[in-house]
Amino acid sequence: MTMLVFIDGAAGTTGLEIADRLAGRDEFALITLDETRRKDQGARAEAINAADVVILCLPDDAARDSVAMIANDRTRVIDASTAHRVAEGWTYGLPEVIGREVVANARRVANPGCYPTGFIALLAPLVRAGLVPANWPYVVHAVSGYSGGGKALIARFEDDTDIAWRGYGLAFGHKHVPEMAAYAGLTVAPLFSPAVVPALRGMVVEVPLSLEGMPGAAMAAELYAALAAFYAGSPIVSVHEGAPADGEFLMRRSAPAWDGLALHVIGSADGTQARLVARLDNLGKGASGAAVQTLNLMAGLDETAGLAL
Repeated sequence: MTMLVFIDGAAGTTGLEIADRLAGRDEFALITLDETRRKDQGARAEAINAADVVILCLPDDAARDSVAMIANDRTRVIDASTAHRVAEGWTYGLPEVIGREVVANARRVANPGCYPTGFIALLAPLVRAGLVPANWPYVVHAVSGYSGGGKALIARFEDDTDIAWRGYGLAFGHKHVPEMAAYAGLTVAPLFSPAVVPALRGMVVEVPLSLEGMPGAAMAAELYAALAAFYAGSPIVSVHEGAPADGEFLMRRSAPAWDGLALHVIGSADGTQARLVARLDNLGKGASGAAVQTLNLMAGLDETAGLAL
């Protein structure tokens, strides 16, 4: 049976990429609104309630408004905004950490943030296993392509080609921090230092660890072994020990869409320091690819169907 899907906010970057991943798939039929009806509240409400699954690619307040329009007990939701990521009654859409069956059976799923996806994937298994402490003040250094900032930031980077690096979140309290702490199992909020570079897509998230100063922390080799075991068999997440052979990570402006997630554990020679690094596409596993993975699970399909891996 074909599942009816409505992408509310289909004209944005995330919505367009979701539609690309669903194109040509007969398991799903997209409900679409033309330009004249796209912002009409009545038309949107009708489409939302006609859909089996609605995917929200909207600002937070608009996403809440869309959820409030649901007048039935059938329509399921995948929300790509920040609005419901730590809200009661919502399931966090990171199936590798939360559980595939939990996500597959959920009625309301909050798509993870792009930065939190890398951070949580690195730390949650280690905190659960007691290999690093839950009450440690972790620092997160991260860099992303500019597409994650929406139309305004995309236009800014494409209009001002002199921008080489943009650090932000300098006032602390970034909107991603609550989900990072909650789903990594932390009792202390991490110090989050994000930046944007002049590449459309791509992301690197790093958590540096001074293991010898962390109470009860395991050595780098044990951290790698734990992550490798936790994600063993995953078709989406790969785990790597040590630095790349050439000793560097690169983000390329020409990078194609990618829905995978690569985790790296780089340990010092004596094992007392480590750099946990996650590489992903902020528009892939960090946004649209994650939404399609969740949609596949909700529909009882192979979670990788339609993904670029």
